[in-house]
Amino acid sequence: MKSAYELAMERLEKSAPTVKLTDAQRAEIAELESVYKAKIAERELIRADEIAKARAKGEFGEAETMQVQWQSELRRLQAECEEKKERVRRAS
Repeated sequence: MKSAYELAMERLEKSAPTVKLTDAQRAEIAELESVYKAKIAERELIRADEIAKARAKGEFGEAETMQVQWQSELRRLQAECEEKKERVRRAS
């Protein structure tokens, strides 16, 4: 007798079959992840420094605005990376 999990996975496989990626696609996705991880880390360091300087000057409103902008930029970069990875997956 199959478990509820196994039955659910069978139904999921029927409705949305698993896509098999080629080695080239996996390598391209890994490269995209690496590039975007580096971009995010670089921008995070820059933004953190800018925010720290604003706080040191007592410009807390400006620091808060910068923090909100950074969160928005971070979400944009993550979405951009996922979009590019999805294009690679569909290229099979």
